[in-house]
Amino acid sequence: MMSTQTGGRRERLRKATLQEIHEAVRTLLVEQGPAAVTINAVARQVGMSGPALYHYYAGHDALIGAVTADFFDELATAMEQVRDARAHAPVGERILAVCRAMRTWAISHPAEFGWIFAAPITPLNREPDSERHQAGRRFERVLLDLTIELWQTRPFPVPDPADLPASLREQLITYSATIGEQLPPAAAHVFLSCWIRLYGLLCMEVLHQLDFAYSDLEPVYEECLHDLTRVLGLAPTDDARP
Repeated sequence: MMSTQTGGRRERLRKATLQEIHEAVRTLLVEQGPAAVTINAVARQVGMSGPALYHYYAGHDALIGAVTADFFDELATAMEQVRDARAHAPVGERILAVCRAMRTWAISHPAEFGWIFAAPITPLNREPDSERHQAGRRFERVLLDLTIELWQTRPFPVPDPADLPASLREQLITYSATIGEQLPPAAAHVFLSCWIRLYGLLCMEVLHQLDFAYSDLEPVYEECLHDLTRVLGLAPTDDARP
């Protein structure tokens, strides 16, 4: 019994320390930028030595992957909550609500969003069993699952696969297989094209790449969403704002 209690206490202490480490990474990232997030800087922030931090993470890449997973989970949670609050709404309304929730989180957490999407992914964090990969898949599934639901209930227009370049067709066939062929290659192409447009616009906003022209990008984002509703064959009545 004593051994069980001791083990439980150690696990609680370990989890608390991991949480403190992650909070230190976030503080450094937000206040000083990604270059400030080093093993030694994080260790100093939590009051331990650099070598002591290696008891919790094998190295910088492992630490980065774990914190990135946290950010992915936060973003996915924000999107899932909006989706679930509209569980009985038309799928088009849920898609738009989720896209808006994604932007709300991104512009409220620009450092974290940039960390997730603007930083290179190391080989360690590309591994299917890595924390970062798993959390990224959870985030991906939010919009993907809604698009699959839309395809199954109201199939949207898709290009003729024969009109696509051969290399693109092969890549889409591979991607379709990775999602259990729930979207055929041509439908996957539409989904990915929509995602690229949203992601690209949001990255440009969060990274201030469009400040030379726009001080408020919400109307531009809404215009993009309106275009995507037409691409996905959604009726205007699906465009319900929160």
